[in-house]
Amino acid sequence: MTKVQVRELVFEKFIEKDEIDIAVKTVADDINRDYIGKNPLLIAILNGSFIFASDLMRKLTIPCEITFVKFASYSGTATTSNVKELIGMTEDIRGRHIIIVEDIVDTGITMDKILQDVRSKDPADVKVACFCFKSEAFVKDFPIDYLGLEIPNKFIVGYGLDYNGYGRNLPDVYQVVS
Repeated sequence: MTKVQVRELVFEKFIEKDEIDIAVKTVADDINRDYIGKNPLLIAILNGSFIFASDLMRKLTIPCEITFVKFASYSGTATTSNVKELIGMTEDIRGRHIIIVEDIVDTGITMDKILQDVRSKDPADVKVACFCFKSEAFVKDFPIDYLGLEIPNKFIVGYGLDYNGYGRNLPDVYQVVS
């Protein structure tokens, strides 16, 4: 098993880039089918979703737009219940079809805050597209409308996911072993 060290932690390969590509294509195919003629606005959550959002956009064949927002809720390898908005949305989304693009949903606390904020701006509808979902850690009650992969509740890095800012550049996804 291929291992990498990110800062002081060791990770082993968990999801290979070919499997990642298939998962992204599945999400894109579903969005392409559901949004024919609708011109959705994708709202990508920085920093983690930037690679997934980029790959997803290249696989979308429908007219669409993208914007970025930034929230923070992680400290080291653990999520906190304190969600901070670091970069907010400036677009008028009233009446728009919105797809929130996220790298990972674990507890769902951050996404729940984002959904509340977006829904308060009167969009036509709001859907969630997520690369990885940790159902074992999930404590909220909203659907993941477009899901790449469901994974166990292990800390992961790579493909945009990080550990204290490092490891985002890994083309595969790795899970922590120590």
